Amino acid sequence: MKKSIFKLSALFLAQLSIGFSFAQTAGTLTFSFTEVAKSAASTYQSQGRHVLAVWIQSTTGTGTATFVKTKMRYGGFNSTADHLPTWAVNSGGTSNNCMSANCNVVSATTGATLSSFTNRSITWDGTNAAGVLVPDGTYKVTIEETWNHGGTGTTVKSYTFTKGPNPDVQTPAADANFSNISLAWQPSGVGIEENVNTGITISPNPSSNGIFNVSFIQASSLKVVNTSGDEVYTEEVKTGETKATLNLSDLTNGIYFICVVDGDKVSKNKVVIQK
Repeated sequence: MKKSIFKLSALFLAQLSIGFSFAQTAGTLTFSFTEVAKSAASTYQSQGRHVLAVWIQSTTGTGTATFVKTKMRYGGFNSTADHLPTWAVNSGGTSNNCMSANCNVVSATTGATLSSFTNRSITWDGTNAAGVLVPDGTYKVTIEETWNHGGTGTTVKSYTFTKGPNPDVQTPAADANFSNISLAWQPSGVGIEENVNTGITISPNPSSNGIFNVSFIQASSLKVVNTSGDEVYTEEVKTGETKATLNLSDLTNGIYFICVVDGDKVSKNKVVIQK
């Protein structure tokens, strides 16, 4: 009798463990970065031309990366087909041909070789290439950029985050190739989501000192909330005013939402402080 109880208890715990292991939280990852410009002499045809891929990977306890979904793939045609080898292998192809049909680009933004270094951003809804919501756990968003035919004109950089029921908001440090980096996993129903009104402009964004210039058509107040939905700043707007400067220099680095309030209407606009 005791053995039967022990077996049932062990089975219950095993099932409970499996249930937790395969929790699947819906949400959105927002990831943005600025490509650091390379000297013209070091890029294709001295014109700033380069290729770029951004994708999502999962990581296991052994550190092995498993492909989840491609979000961006630019370039790779003709003589540059071998210039995104890490992404090509990860997405199902071979290192010498990132244009192979075996490379998975389902739902990805794709295009020709890029001609300028600028801001880039992607969002991920927590699903794989088949559209299935993936289990919670540790994931990576990875960038591969190649700007020359030589072996030194390339880089691969990964940023690790946790997909789960809690927000994971980061502003990783800049390096020689990428700056103004922001990463935010926001589970559905938690915190606050962006809802941008086209009549509103905010600059600079990201801000290097926490000061933002906000222009709007009409507003009664401006509020700032963090990713948990906590209000961290508020300012009344006088009748007829259409511009304001918000000094958020006391806030720590991270992602916030500037809310432009007009009566019962609220426009939530994501900003990043990167001091």
